[in-house]
Amino acid sequence: MRLLTLLLVVIISLPAPAFAASSAAIRAYDDVEGVVQDYAGQNLFQAEFGDSNLVGANFDGANLQGAVFNGAKLKNANLHGVDFSNGIAYITDFSGANLTDAIFNSAMLLKSEFKGADVMGADFTDASLDRAQLIKLCQSASGVNPKTGVDTRESLGCK
Repeated sequence: MRLLTLLLVVIISLPAPAFAASSAAIRAYDDVEGVVQDYAGQNLFQAEFGDSNLVGANFDGANLQGAVFNGAKLKNANLHGVDFSNGIAYITDFSGANLTDAIFNSAMLLKSEFKGADVMGADFTDASLDRAQLIKLCQSASGVNPKTGVDTRESLGCK
C-alpha cells in the first residue's frame, strides 16, 4: 500500500505533458461572444475556421493561403491585405468586411455574401464567385492590388 501511495505521489508531481492545440481548439476559446479575435499578421496557412463566429475579427495582413472559412461569419471583419489564395469560403458572410488590398487568387467563394464589403485594391484573379455576387462587387470595385499589380475590376471580369 505504501508503494502504491508513493507511486501515485510521484506520478501526480510529474509535470503534465504539453500538447499542441489545433486551430479548432484555439477557436473554442477565442469564439466568445463580444470578444474581438485578433489574428493580425499571423501565419494561418491552411487554418480551418468553419462555422466560426468571427464578426469584427482582425486578420489585417495575415497569411490565409489555403484557409477554410466554410459557413463562417466574417461580418465587419478586417481582412485588409490578407493573402487568401487557394482558400475556401463557401456560404461565408463577408458583409461590411474590409477586403481592401486582399488577394483572393483561385479562392472558392461560392454562395458567400459580400454586401457592403470594401474590395478596393483586392485581387480576385481566377476566384470562383456566384454571378449575382460578382455583379454586386463590380458596382463598387476599384483600385489596383499593391502586391500583385492587378486591377480589381479586371480580376472580377467587370464590364
